[in-house]
Order: sequence, then structure tokens, then C-alpha cells
Amino acid sequence: MRLHSLSSDSPISSPISSPVSSPNSNPKSPVSNLIDLTLLLSDELLLRVLSKLPDSQRNSNFLVCKRWLHLQGRLVRSLRVTDFDFLLSGRLFFRFPKLNHVDLVSGCWVSSRNSSILLSHGVLSMHIDPWFLPSLNVGEKAVLENELIDRGLKGLASGCPDLRKLGLVGGSELGLLNVAKECELLQELELHKCSDSMLQGIAAFKNLQILKLVGNIDGFYSSVVTDIGLTILARGCRRLVKLELSGCEGSFDGIKAIGQCCQMLEELTLCDHRMDDGWLAGLPYCENLKTLKIMSCKRIDANPGPDEYLSSCPALESLHLQNSQLRDKASVRALFMTCGAAREILIRDCWGLDDDMFSFANNCWRVKLLLLEGCSLLTTEGLESVVLQWKELQSLEVVSCKNIEDSCISPALSEVFSVLKNLKWRPDTKSLLSSSLVGTCMGKKGGRFF
Repeated sequence: MRLHSLSSDSPISSPISSPVSSPNSNPKSPVSNLIDLTLLLSDELLLRVLSKLPDSQRNSNFLVCKRWLHLQGRLVRSLRVTDFDFLLSGRLFFRFPKLNHVDLVSGCWVSSRNSSILLSHGVLSMHIDPWFLPSLNVGEKAVLENELIDRGLKGLASGCPDLRKLGLVGGSELGLLNVAKECELLQELELHKCSDSMLQGIAAFKNLQILKLVGNIDGFYSSVVTDIGLTILARGCRRLVKLELSGCEGSFDGIKAIGQCCQMLEELTLCDHRMDDGWLAGLPYCENLKTLKIMSCKRIDANPGPDEYLSSCPALESLHLQNSQLRDKASVRALFMTCGAAREILIRDCWGLDDDMFSFANNCWRVKLLLLEGCSLLTTEGLESVVLQWKELQSLEVVSCKNIEDSCISPALSEVFSVLKNLKWRPDTKSLLSSSLVGTCMGKKGGRFF
């Protein structure tokens, strides 16, 4: 096809031109003869071109014309819906027909977008009207009705059969069953305001691998997940790889059922758990569990039971403790006994972790990486008493632990520092060790020590 230069004074000849020109148009003006050359490209070819653009330029393509608006929607795979009416009207599927990740968490609320009041929690946030503030559980009144959410889920299941990831608040068992029936490829699910009855619908997702359940959030809503729901979940979702339980109840029986049925489970996260006493004894049944995370928990296990009922998780590699209470000796001791095979221990901003509590970590003699952050009660002597027992330690990070001081470091501990592969030492702003290590080849085994 012969295309003349736009800078030429002669009119542009094109196979797509109008035989009738406007009487006011200038025949020598190139602008009056411009055509959309992308019309010569098929949708498939133009999609391939647009998909090569970086994300910073791709989002503005829908402003070009209606055709580009439609094509740009076909490139979108992930979407966060803030207006549930957009889903109910069917415009979601017409505008974005190739979605595989839909987040409905922000759109399942009766909230005013014009409101300047933002109510936020660690796992969710929403704009609310002033008349919701006096109530204790604001989420009970602000969440949409289950029938409305189920109707939206039914439309979503039929409009996005290739859905792989979904997040929502509320709903019922019927809505989840519709999604499970149509979206067989769904692998990741995040469900807020969950209960035992809803878990019967979750059990229908045969290919589910990542699941996050939020049962109870103080001040927002309260729903109950017990051993009954955990057992239903364990028997239905046998391919789970990652499981997060936030604000959920349960006990030894529920954790044991998950360990026995979900044999592919590799990561378990407990956030603000309401577990009954003795649940730690169920962890060893998770034979392939590699990572255990305990976050924002007011207690670990008040009564873990006798030692003969506690054993170590055989495949556990990493233990994460964050923003949790570590004040009870029995529970901390039982936790470190259960995680005796851990290779990594990461403790961030946990209250009550003093020298006595940290001494129970001697049970984890295979540790290679230790991270301590915000442990203000732990002293240098308490750190040394444990670190000297770990013969395989390779990496140590100490940040914002004000009672760990450079002046209290013994020659034995400095010898350990000299053979570490990675050392990050910033216990407080007055520490001089980090600056003194510059240029000393620290991090190489056999390097000089300070």
C-alpha cells in the first residue's frame, strides 16, 4: 500500500477516502485528509501491539477511540470493583471480557462514595456514612444483603468462566456453589464475614489452592468459624497449598482434620485466632507444612497440654511471629517445641519476648536465619545464650532492640559474628558496630572480626 508523507503539500491518497469533501475544507491541508491507519489492522494484530506497551502507557489507550476502548478492556486481567451495581448491570463483562481476577471486597458495602469518613482495619477499608458510626459492629449494617451478593456472583460465574482469583464479603452457600460450578479453574479465594454454613460452598472448589478466611473483625462484624467448618473445608479442598485463618475459632480437631486431609498444605497463617486450648498439638499432623505464621494474636495456646502430646512438625522450615503476645511461658515453650525443625525464625514487634521466653528457642537447633525486630525486652545476654547453641546459624538480623547493646558483646559472640554470611546489626541508633564493619570483609566465612 502506497502511503504519502504527511508533511507533503499534496493531498494524501488513500484507498479509504470520502469522494465528497466539505466545501469549507482546504484540499491542500493534510489534516483534512487524515485517516485512522489502525483500521487496516485486525483486532488480533492490534491487541498484540497494545499488549507490548508498558503499563504506564497502556491505561491511557482507551481514550483514543471506542475501538481502542473495547480492545483495551480485553487486555485487563485483574480488576478491583468498588461499585457492586457495575457487576449487577452486566457492564463488567462487556467492558472486561477476559478477567481472571476480580476483587469485590471494596464493593460489597452500602457506602457512600461521597463520604469523607474512611473506616479502615488491617484487612479492609470502606467509606461510611455518619449514621453508621454509633453502632459497634458497623459492618453488620453496612454489608450488602446476601441475596444481592449471590445474584452478583451468579452473573460473575457466567460472565467470567476463566476466573482464577476472587475476593468478596458476605454472600451465602448458594452464591459460592454457582461460582464453583462455572469457574472450575478458580485457584485462589478470599472470603470475609465467613461462617460454617458458607464453608459448605467453599468445599465445592475442587482445584482451590490458596484460601483466606476472615471470620471475625472487632468493630466491623462477627461470624463464627468452628471445627465443624474447618472439617468441611478439609474434606472438600484437598489441594490447598496456602491457608489463612483470620478471626476464626477452632481447636485441636479442626487443625488435625486439615493436616490429615490437606496433605499438600505448605503454608498456614493464623491472624487474631480464637482457637481453643490445645490446638498446637494438631500442627504435627500437617506433615508437609513448611511455613507457619502467627500474626496479631493475643495469645498462642494458653494450655497446650503435656509434652507427650507435642511433637515437632517434620517439614517445617520457617516460623514467623508478628505483633503477637508472647507473655505465657507454657505457650511459648510449646510453640518452639512444635517448631523444633525450623530453619528460619522471624520475630517482629512481639510483646513479652524477654530472655526467659527466648531461651525456649534452644529447641530449634537447626536455625540458619534469625531476624529480631522491635524486641525491646531482649538483652544481649539473652541473645547470646541462644545463638551460641546454634551451630548452623548463617544469617542474623537485629533491628530496633534497644536493650541489645554493643558494649555487652562477648568475645564468643563476636567470634560467631565473624563467620556469618549475613549480619545486619542495628539494635538502636547508638550502635557503632554497623559502621565499624564497613570494609572488614564481614559476611565471608573466616573474615576478621571487630
